[in-house]
Amino acid sequence: MYMHVFSVLVQLRLQSRTLKEKRGIVKSILARGRNRFNLAAAEVDQQDLPGNATLAFVTVTESRQQGRRILEQLEELLVEERPDVEVVSVDIEER
Repeated sequence: MYMHVFSVLVQLRLQSRTLKEKRGIVKSILARGRNRFNLAAAEVDQQDLPGNATLAFVTVTESRQQGRRILEQLEELLVEERPDVEVVSVDIEER
C-alpha cells in the first residue's frame, strides 16, 4: 500500500489588533482543522504580526484524490465559516 502526504500552507489576513486576539482566532482554526478533518496543524510563520497568520496543515491518505479533497474542504470551511478571516493564499502540495 502506498501512502500520499499532502500539505497546505494557508496565508490569512485577520481582523485582530493584538497578539492575544490573534491567538484566539488561530487556535480556533487549528482546532477545527484537527477535529473535523484529522489533520496535523500549526502556525508556521508571522507569529509576531497581529493581523496576519500563516498556517500549515498536513494529512496522509491512501489516494491522491482523497488527500487533495480534504485540504480543499478545509479551504471551503475557512471561507464559509470564518467571515472574519480573509484567505490570502492557499498552496496545496503533495510531498
